[in-house]
Amino acid sequence: MNLPNMLTILRFVLIPVYAWVFKSGNLTLAFAILVLAGVTDVLDGYIARTRGLVTELGSMLDPLADKLMLITVILSLLLSEMIPWAAAAAFFLRDAGMIMGSLYFHLRGKKTVPANTLGKLTTVLFYLAILLIVFDLPYAIPYLWSVIGFAFLTSLFYIISFRKINEIGPDANRKRAHF
Repeated sequence: MNLPNMLTILRFVLIPVYAWVFKSGNLTLAFAILVLAGVTDVLDGYIARTRGLVTELGSMLDPLADKLMLITVILSLLLSEMIPWAAAAAFFLRDAGMIMGSLYFHLRGKKTVPANTLGKLTTVLFYLAILLIVFDLPYAIPYLWSVIGFAFLTSLFYIISFRKINEIGPDANRKRAHF
């Protein structure tokens, strides 16, 4: 257990804290907890990369913590009727697919694709959408829909990367035949 992994664990702890604060009606504090989770995400990644502390455990837990926090936030916004159910359903479909796909292939010994710049950008864009929604700013829901579209696009890039690192596809057999 190293510092980056402890920061990731802290993000898991912040999930129920966020939910409790949101449910109590203090949206500003709930958003601040979400921002704190985002800061710990940035810090753990920075520390892990710059100090050579990247671990397989951290590579699995980091995106899981991000996804579970965002799932909790989207669910809280849905239950409080701040976002439409269709947007929440699209978000859940995409993230559940990413989580289940990663877990499925990891358990089968396949290489998984760690969080990359597009994934991190998607998370930041979701945070911005949440800010717009929580503070009831103009165009919050159309912006959320654009971020959801971007998230599906980033998923496509993850799938391409996954196929590439695991040599899955029609070209994989030809590559092996030449060696």
